[in-house]
Amino acid sequence: MDSRKIPKPTIKRLAIFHRCLENLVISGVSSISSKDFADRLGIKASQVRKDLSYFGEFGKRGVGYNTELLLDSISEILGIRKRWNTCIVGMGNLGMALANYPGLSKSGFVAKALFDNNPNKIGMPMPNNLMIESTAKLKEIVKSRNIEIGVITVPASAAQSTADLLTEAGIKGIVNFTPIRLSLPQEIINEEIDISASFRSLAFSMTYGSSKKGRKH
Repeated sequence: MDSRKIPKPTIKRLAIFHRCLENLVISGVSSISSKDFADRLGIKASQVRKDLSYFGEFGKRGVGYNTELLLDSISEILGIRKRWNTCIVGMGNLGMALANYPGLSKSGFVAKALFDNNPNKIGMPMPNNLMIESTAKLKEIVKSRNIEIGVITVPASAAQSTADLLTEAGIKGIVNFTPIRLSLPQEIINEEIDISASFRSLAFSMTYGSSKKGRKH
């Protein structure tokens, strides 16, 4: 399966499908129709079927989806069955929050190293028997601990140099929390997360929605 042919919005929705299915299984729901599933997600049933069709056939007409089987399949598709060794570069407020967030390890993303270039932070003890280490040691640590994913939470001015360092270290994927669009080799998978852009999008939607509601016809 060539992941490059699958739309990014579909992959993002799969993660939402996974979370919903986990809750359904925990609640004892053994099967669900595409319509009921879509209603829980706030999307159309046709979108659910289209997203899943990229990966094969799931469910039966008139019966719906077996929640446990679909959860297992989506877990496999998302790579959640595997444990991904991860490092975080930039231990400011966001980096600290991610390092302390238990949801990452529960989803299979295990922090194996935390980096910063601030001498006052280097050596600081962190959860899971980690401590903040010098960015100067990043390359050797990434290689020795078989780290595959790098998370960039440094200031924007240091984003590209940090990405270059991670690339040289042999990282296979990067999650970039800075507003800088990185220049990376084609083989490096890059996920860009601009938190402020999400807030701006929300503000636009709320403003547009409010103005639309105020119109009289």
